[in-house]
Amino acid sequence: MSGGVLTYLGGRLLGAVPMLFLMSLVVFAIVYLIPGDPIDAMLGQDAERSAREALRHELGLDQPVWRQYASWIARVAHGDLGRSIRAQQPVRDLIAEKLPATLLLTTSAAVIALLIAFPAGVVAAVRRNTVVDFLAMVGALLGVSIPSFWSGIMLIMIFALTLGWLPAIGYARITSDPLGALRYLILPALTLGSVMAGSLTRQVRAQLLQELGRDYVRTARSKGLREAGVVVRHALRNSLIPAATVLGVQFSVLLGGAVITEQIFAWPGVGQLAVNAIVNRDYPVLQGVILTVALLVTLVNLAVDALYVVLDPRLRLS
Repeated sequence: MSGGVLTYLGGRLLGAVPMLFLMSLVVFAIVYLIPGDPIDAMLGQDAERSAREALRHELGLDQPVWRQYASWIARVAHGDLGRSIRAQQPVRDLIAEKLPATLLLTTSAAVIALLIAFPAGVVAAVRRNTVVDFLAMVGALLGVSIPSFWSGIMLIMIFALTLGWLPAIGYARITSDPLGALRYLILPALTLGSVMAGSLTRQVRAQLLQELGRDYVRTARSKGLREAGVVVRHALRNSLIPAATVLGVQFSVLLGGAVITEQIFAWPGVGQLAVNAIVNRDYPVLQGVILTVALLVTLVNLAVDALYVVLDPRLRLS
C-alpha cells in the first residue's frame, strides 16, 4: 500500500477523533435528559433521604454535570466505561458479553442483504422495464416500507408457529452449537436484512443503469465483448463505489434496527442491554452502549473509505 493511500486513510482516521468527541457530548447530554432518577430505580421512592443522598454521593451524581462529564470522558479515554448502577458490574464486561451476539446478527443480516440485493439489482437493470424489473422493484419497496417489528412477527407466525421449521425466540452460541445457532439466527437475520436489501437493490439498479449508458460500455460492446463480461467486468465494477457508500450508511441502520429485532426474538445483544438500561435508569450502561455503537459505525465508515481505495484507482494514483 502506497504512502499516499496511508496518508489518505490516516487523515480519515484523525477526522474521526473530533466526531467521536462530539458524539460523547451528545450521548452524555441525551442520557441526562431522560426522565427519572436512577436512585429511585435502585432504592425506590420510599427510601430514606439519608440513604438516597449517600448513594447519590457514592455514584457522583451530586456533582455538577460538567464535572461528571469530565470524570466520565477521562475514564473512557483509558477504556473504563464505569460500573453498572443496577448490576454493579463493569460496563465494559457487560458490553463485551453482549456484543458478539449483536455483531453476529448484524453481520449475518448484511450478508443476506448482499446476497439478495446484488443479483436482484443487476437483473433488474439488465432487464429494465420487464416483469423481472417490476418484481425486483416491488420487493425492494416492500423491504424498505415494511417495519421490521411487523416483518419479524410475520416470520415468526409463518415459519415458527405455523410450519414449525424454526424456533421463534432464543439464542445459542455458535461455538458450542453451530447448527442450533444457525436455526435461531435465520429469522432475526432475515428480518433485519430485508430493510437493507431493499435500499441496496434500488441503489445497485440505479447506478448500474447509469453506467450501462456511458460511452465506455458502448465501446466495449462494439468490440464484440460478451454482454455478461460488459456488465460484470466493466459496468458493475464502477457501480460498486456508490453501493459501498450505501452499505456503510445502512450498517448504522442495522445497528439501530437490531434494538427492535433483539426484543422481538429475545436475542441477547447490546440492543436488549440498552433497553434494559433505559428501563432501570442505568446511565453508565446506556452511555457505554451508545458510545460503543458510535465507535462501530465509525470503524465501518473507515473500512468503507479503505474499500474506496481498492475500487477506485484514482485514489491510489492521487
